[in-house]
Amino acid sequence: ALRDRVADQVGRLQALAAAVAFIDVITTFAELAVHRRYCRPAVNASKTLRLHGSRHPVVESMGMDERFVPNDIEMDEDVRLIILTGPNMAGKSTVMRQVALSTLMAQIGCFVPADAAEIGVCDRIFVRVGASDDLARGRSTFMVEMAETAHILNQATADSLILLDEIGRGTSTYDGLAIAWAVAEEVHDKVGARTIFATHYHEMVSLADDRANARNRHVAVSEHGDQIVFLRTLREGGASKSYGIQCARLAGMPPAVVSRARALLTELERRPN
Repeated sequence: ALRDRVADQVGRLQALAAAVAFIDVITTFAELAVHRRYCRPAVNASKTLRLHGSRHPVVESMGMDERFVPNDIEMDEDVRLIILTGPNMAGKSTVMRQVALSTLMAQIGCFVPADAAEIGVCDRIFVRVGASDDLARGRSTFMVEMAETAHILNQATADSLILLDEIGRGTSTYDGLAIAWAVAEEVHDKVGARTIFATHYHEMVSLADDRANARNRHVAVSEHGDQIVFLRTLREGGASKSYGIQCARLAGMPPAVVSRARALLTELERRPN
């Protein structure tokens, strides 16, 4: 009898559950906005993506020893492709992810971790970050990367947001550079989506000279002899080097290996192309 009475009220119970769920989500958004100093984004149908004082909502809340450094990101009809350079561990991937997260948060009705934000609606967000394989299907990390990049190029539109990180790894230097360069040109010339393309191929900064809607940005570091300090600050222009050996030292690589790597780098740089 109780089941029958409840069954008669299914419509009301479902409406009540939907209302409670809506209140739960909206109050959570409100609490986040107040306690984490989020701002109300201006959401429109433009190709604009402006984030001033942008932060990563997860990283900044982790309570690490290092203070989170906010950054400004600006894209629009005139700046559709950003070539992002800088050393490993400097924060390129964090910047890219916070742009994607802020865009997603704005489009689901949440305030965003920034001082000010204007975000044109995206039809889809495509992210190619990190390395993974699919050995069960016989696909290496490089093949997975290529398959995912191909999917992005085939599915993205001018209204999409694309974040590409280190395209072209896992093959020879010139092969990788050629693929990365061709992908960046395709995104700029044909897809037309707002795109951040992070790379260690410094040759690609010259794309901004040939493509009207491409710009170079880099994550700054400060050098003191053999020591580097990550400033986490996004600046105009391209980076001149990757600091890979310094990063290897910071990761705990044996001093003899680091020293030998420096010697080999000097020798390789002296060789004619």
